Amino acid sequence: MGTTRKIICFSDFDGTIFMEDTGHILFNAYGCGSEQREILDAQIKSGERSFKSVSDEMWGSLDVPFEDGFEALKTNLHMDKDFKVFHDFCRSNKIPFNVISAGLKPVLRRVLDEFIGEEAASTIDIVSNDAEIDADGHRWKPVWRHETELGHDKALSINEYRDKAKIESEDGTIPMIIFIGDGVSDLPAAREADLLFARRGLALEEYCVLNRIPYLPYDSFADIQREIIRIAKIDQKKTGGQGLPTNFNPRANMWRRASSKNAVPIFKAMTPREERVPEWPEMKGPVAAVQARG
Repeated sequence: MGTTRKIICFSDFDGTIFMEDTGHILFNAYGCGSEQREILDAQIKSGERSFKSVSDEMWGSLDVPFEDGFEALKTNLHMDKDFKVFHDFCRSNKIPFNVISAGLKPVLRRVLDEFIGEEAASTIDIVSNDAEIDADGHRWKPVWRHETELGHDKALSINEYRDKAKIESEDGTIPMIIFIGDGVSDLPAAREADLLFARRGLALEEYCVLNRIPYLPYDSFADIQREIIRIAKIDQKKTGGQGLPTNFNPRANMWRRASSKNAVPIFKAMTPREERVPEWPEMKGPVAAVQARG
């Protein structure tokens, strides 16, 4: 790109890189089924049960060997048509790309290996829950990153990384932090970004419009790539890659601390029901238009 500021990308997985949800495909085919899954999802939304409790039940309902389950994923998953090109773009421009997910790491890793190749997939860090899966597939048990009701404890994660590194990256510049998502459950991570990309027409975009949260809409990763190039060049022209990014969000400091130590923070899978996301400094273009409409 001919720019000097470091850029770091963090992305959701289900509904973002892939159009479908990996867990839903497995639950519908080999577990509790779609009808019971919808009942369980409603229990999370109502607050009747925790995300972790319901997820334990959903994953525990599976009775299928890992490879057989993967065949269902391979058949039913559709990757964003421009993701592979975007990931190649990130690699060519030395932009670290990280996945933040509430799913199971063995599943996500296997999917990426299949769809983009093991060599390319090996460059993507996945921060998600681990899993214990019996060889015969009779037992699927999530191994949660934190023993909380959400499995991912955002506050604990922030505290873990708070003192690990300075805000500045190793070369003295301040990285630009990008988050890419699709649903309201992405908000705990999305609020920490300098640039937020929300898939057009889905829940995250709707929430951003209603709450006047700056964001950039996208239909595919090609849109994201074009915007990153455009904004990086604007930043280069205005700052020379030094000091604060032109679209600096102070909340993104937590990501910068983590990235400077090659660590990736962990986030809650679900957003607190009454959490409002503060606005960060206004941007031009699509963001300003969203704010005007809101």
